[in-house]
Parts: sequence; structure tokens; C-alpha cells
Amino acid sequence: MYRRRFLQSVGLGLPSLALLSSLSACDDNGDETGAEDPSGRKKVIVVGAGISGLAAARYLADKGQDVSVLEARDRIGGRIWTSQKWSGVPLDLGASWIHGIDGNPITDLAKKAGAKTVATDLDNATEYLAGGQEIEGAQAQAFAHWREATANALTSFQKKDDEDASVRSVVQNALGWSKLSDSDKTLVSWALNDYEHEYSGSVDEMSGLYFDDDAKIKGKDVLFPGGYGAVTDYLAKGLSVQTGQVVKQIDWSSGGVAVTTGKGTFRADHVVVTLPLGVLQSGAVKFGPGLPQDKLTAVGKLGMGVLNKCYLRFPKVFWANTDWLEYVPNLNKYGQWAQWINVARPTGQPVLLGFNAADFGRTIESWSDTRIVDSAMSTLKTLYGSDIPAPTDYQITRWASDPYAHGSYSFTKLGATSDMRDQLAATVDGRVHFAGEATDRKDYATVHGAYRSGLRAAKEIAG
Repeated sequence: MYRRRFLQSVGLGLPSLALLSSLSACDDNGDETGAEDPSGRKKVIVVGAGISGLAAARYLADKGQDVSVLEARDRIGGRIWTSQKWSGVPLDLGASWIHGIDGNPITDLAKKAGAKTVATDLDNATEYLAGGQEIEGAQAQAFAHWREATANALTSFQKKDDEDASVRSVVQNALGWSKLSDSDKTLVSWALNDYEHEYSGSVDEMSGLYFDDDAKIKGKDVLFPGGYGAVTDYLAKGLSVQTGQVVKQIDWSSGGVAVTTGKGTFRADHVVVTLPLGVLQSGAVKFGPGLPQDKLTAVGKLGMGVLNKCYLRFPKVFWANTDWLEYVPNLNKYGQWAQWINVARPTGQPVLLGFNAADFGRTIESWSDTRIVDSAMSTLKTLYGSDIPAPTDYQITRWASDPYAHGSYSFTKLGATSDMRDQLAATVDGRVHFAGEATDRKDYATVHGAYRSGLRAAKEIAG
């Protein structure tokens, strides 16, 4: 992977978004509201207290604007979520890493917040075949060969082809899939699933031309032993944030904007909308007098992916002392428990984290916790023996089922283009501004991309 990033892709249903009703932006007496203060001070509502919303609110508040943040959840952070369930062992259920600390604004924020970071190394990994044996010797060479061949197939396609195709079809066509042995197919499948962990979408859905049309990171990847929440807590200091405000409708006119939640209507001069792409796709929030067609198209064609986590806490460490544990399952178990991180290294606690992305990550959301843990343990017993201890506890995410996320992060779906992220980011009528990781053309699916998008939206308002 080029970076590790932190989310049922929901069909947009364009008619449901096109047939949007409108509320007039009036107060109870029928007078239009939203006229800007004679001093130039603007009243702004930010929808969402994830890092993009907090970035926008922080910037605007520091510029002297009148800012209020409306958040549906009972907490801030959005897809940054540090669990404190286990005393003394904070765990990030959402975003985990600063991807590329060099020139990354989150690096500076973390320092200001006093948050400790620990580097992880993608090359510091132990790799296992389906039977549980470590990959070494000729097998290691084959593993490296097919990873490189997969990457080269995609690079070659992007240089030569104008007609798009899915990541899977590009790779299988280039490598002569039908002629490969089952063992080679297994290694290629692992490489394909690696892209799913990276970009969150299924390789059957990801655009071969545009799936990785993003800025390459520079520097190390680092984790937060104390939790990523330190960064969002730092940004939120002193801001007016109302939690439990589930936005139902956003309306605007020349006089201002009106944001209606389950608890009332809030009025301002501008609104910054930081709803995740999955929420926009769900149609849960209505827009009046209606969004432009190119924005509706972008919402409908971009993809919202899945990357779910399963933390397992054990009485002791019994696994390899490397940052990453990588497992190559058989073809009939494609994408199942292929990526693990050794949480014991950065935290000193006997905790393992298993990831599941894309189709399998979505599938297990309907499973019981017990079934998920049993499935994870089946893989670990394959690697380390049937006598390993049972976990003492677990923590599991279901991001696609989360009504305020509908997924983990966005990906560029077959049929979409990179330009659509610019369309998603575009301001509407000078009043309605959009931010969030999916709106950032070059750093989508990252925390720093989400953060920068919030600053961009704020600058559109304050200059």
C-alpha cells in the first residue's frame, strides 16, 4: 500500500434528491433573515463536527465570524472516534494515522494538541500463506512479484487507455488470469484486496483510471497511542457546538440560509455542509431550492467505501513482533482477515486489530459480534495454533450501518472522474459551501484532506 487510510454503498436515487422541497428563509414574523452585520461579521452554520467542520468553524471563529456547529451525534469528531471503553487503552475506531507527516497540517495540529505519535512501517510485516506458514524464500519472491505485477498492470493501463474499466478487470486481463495457477491467483487476489484496504471500494467497482488519482504522501505514517480525538478536541476548544442536532433540510435564498433539524430551525448568512458522501447519497438531508445537476451527478457517481475494524484484547501477546501481520487466504475466502496491525507495539497492550474492507467488510456488518470474533479467531488459530488464548474483550465497527456516515470514506467508482470531486466541492449560490474528505480532489479519504477542505470552505466565506 502507498498509505493506510481510514469507511452498503447507498444508491443516490437522483429523483429523491431532485424533488426537494424548499422552506423560505424567514423568521417567525415572515421577515427574511441572514442580512450580514454592518461590521462585516457573518453568521455561519457548520453542519457536522468532524474534522472538516471543526476546521471550518475554527478558522471562521478565529476571524471573528459568528459560528455555530450542528452535530447529529452525541460526540464530536465524526469519523475520528477514540473509544475509551477500555481503561488506559484508548483505541481509534475511525481514522488512525497521519499519512505522511512531512508537510501535513495534521502533524502541526498534533504537536499543538500535545498528542504523542508513534510511527508504523509498512515494510515491518510478517506475511503468512493460507495454511498459516510464514512466507519466505521462493514464496516470498512470488508474493513480491505478483504485488509488483498488479501495480504495473494498473500503471500501464492508466498510461495507455482512455476507456475506463474496473481495477479487477484491468489486472486480470493484463496478467492472463485464466492461465494462472491457483497459487498465483491467490497471491494476485491478495494484492487486489490490498487496494481495497487502501481505497475502501471493491476492486469490481473502483475505476482503473482514477482510483489512485491523488497526491502521494511524503514521510512516515504515525499512529496516536492516546487517540486521534486529541486533535479534534483541540480544534473544538471554545467553539459553539450543539450535539444531537440531526439535520433534515437545508434551504437558502438571497436573504440567507435555514438549517432545519429535529429540534428546530437555525438561520444564518452561510452554511458549510460537511456531511459524508454516504449521507448525501442516502437522501436523508433535503436541499431547497435544489442542488445543481453536476453536484447531484457527482454525489451519485462517486463511491462510498467500507473499512471496518475488529480490536481483540488478549491476556498476553502471542503473535509476531512486527507492525503488520498479513494473511493470504484461499480464493474462496477472498478478502477475509488479510490485514492486521499489532497494537501492542505502539501501546504496550496485548491488542490486535483486524481490518476488513469493501465487500467482506460490508457483509460482516450483518453478523453478530460473536460470529465476527469467531471468524477472526479462526484466522488467528490458523496462524498461531489452536491453543492460543481466547480474547478477553473486543471492539467492532460497522461504519456502513452508521446513519451519520454510511461508510468509512470515499473512493472513485467506475463511471466517476476526478473532476466530480471539484463539482462536489463547489459553492451553491454563494451561500451553501461544501467540505469533507470526498470534496478534496488530491487528498480524499484522508484526515488531512478533510481538514484542508474545511479551511477551503471557510475561506470562501471569510476570505
